[in-house]
Amino acid sequence: MKKSILTGAGLLLILTGCTNITTEQQSVEQTMESGEMQHEENMDMNHGDMEGMEEHMDHDNIPPLQASKGTQELVIPPLLEKQKESDFDYEVVAQEGTTQFFDGSPTNTYGYNGNLLGPTLQLKEGETVKVKVRNELNEPTTFHWHGLEVPGTEDGGPSDVIQPGESKIVTLKADQPAATLWYHPHPHKSTAEQVFKGLAGMLYVEETDEEAPALPHTYGVDDIPLIFQDRLFDENKQLDYKNLMNSDGTIGDVSLVNGTINPKLTVTKPLMRFRILNGANARNYTFRLSNGATFTQIASDGGLLHEPVEMDEITLSPSERAEILIDFSAMESDEPIAITDEEGNALLPFDLDIDGGTEEMESISWTDDTTFLKEEEKSLPVSKKIELFGMMDKVTINGKKFDPERIDLRQKKGVSEVWEVYNKPDEMGGMIHPFHIHGTQFKIILRDGREPAPNEQGLKDSVLIEPGERVRLLVTFPEEGIYMYHCHILEHEDNGMMGQVEVY
Repeated sequence: MKKSILTGAGLLLILTGCTNITTEQQSVEQTMESGEMQHEENMDMNHGDMEGMEEHMDHDNIPPLQASKGTQELVIPPLLEKQKESDFDYEVVAQEGTTQFFDGSPTNTYGYNGNLLGPTLQLKEGETVKVKVRNELNEPTTFHWHGLEVPGTEDGGPSDVIQPGESKIVTLKADQPAATLWYHPHPHKSTAEQVFKGLAGMLYVEETDEEAPALPHTYGVDDIPLIFQDRLFDENKQLDYKNLMNSDGTIGDVSLVNGTINPKLTVTKPLMRFRILNGANARNYTFRLSNGATFTQIASDGGLLHEPVEMDEITLSPSERAEILIDFSAMESDEPIAITDEEGNALLPFDLDIDGGTEEMESISWTDDTTFLKEEEKSLPVSKKIELFGMMDKVTINGKKFDPERIDLRQKKGVSEVWEVYNKPDEMGGMIHPFHIHGTQFKIILRDGREPAPNEQGLKDSVLIEPGERVRLLVTFPEEGIYMYHCHILEHEDNGMMGQVEVY
């Protein structure tokens, strides 16, 4: 079956938290007086007084993001280079550093192989590599390969702790379809803080050359990684997590894209591919284009969709990814255009400097003769039930908090089962929980009895679940081991909204 990607004239991205907020657009560079006032208000939203009285991050008090002034060219993470004459292929080092977010105020940060975030690790489908991971922090950490289907011993979950100054070599085999994945720390009770301080990087599984579709694929030119995060800085421009955190999810007012404040991107090609990661601790993003144009989603967490989908907005909860195409060929160079949040705040303005921008774009062939879900998969009975409940530090799964000594579920390797995940509301109505399973790429069968939207008809490892919603997932583990499943609001995860499944 031949399909074509219909590329729109442009793309509008929206950012949203768990709520709708009305606010004036604000710039990141505020006066000292207004900046201190804004940060004091947002700090109050994120943490309580010295008695520990925290405020629930409800539908009325999520701080709005400040709009980008477009003064800094977007930083593109470098590609991780292969080691030469070594017993491993790549090295990833967790380390401390400083980052100059604000003039005259260096901020203490964490990064992989640098001061902030990390390089992009590219693997080919079917490729096996050895990665040396080293901890140069002053605290324990782990290295989790989010979305990669590897044995439990290589997954980098909370049991695989690497102490300060120590290292190990892990074997990663990219035995799965091409996809945009990522890597980040996963030490229990410290994940949220370490990610907040800067530990995150992109991980690509790429098609082999003979299998690659005719999609934009030149890294940093027409194939761009976008890590969207929000951060809250204290009065000293520091990421003082212990004083800024909120148990319901730490949400900031400062927008970062690839670690860049006030970013802009110079677009030089008429058709651009963007690989978007919601790398925030807790904020949900809904993305649009500022000119109202449509864009084409081609992939979700685990790879290409069953078919491309034309959209005018897309919502991603923490840890979710999406690949989209934007056709800039019909746009004027003096036309303001940006990826925005749902309030219209520009998160990533574009400067158009397109070579041959007037040439006619060709459609991209899309061949897929399979159905997304087979009839026998749709009719499988529910074999595992998951209940997500609570807020702040009172979060549980099936009434229990995480216990590293307890196995909660068991499933046989290679056997598909249906998990029904229910987000149980409480007296306050509850909140969105992004549900993630390690070691697998699942399919969404039903949302409250309805088929998933076309842009969810692809492989996933994380799924946004609304309060009161039941979602059925087709889950298959290709490898053996012990894997985590949890809410990907990182503060909820650290507070015990996590379980373990043993695959045998």
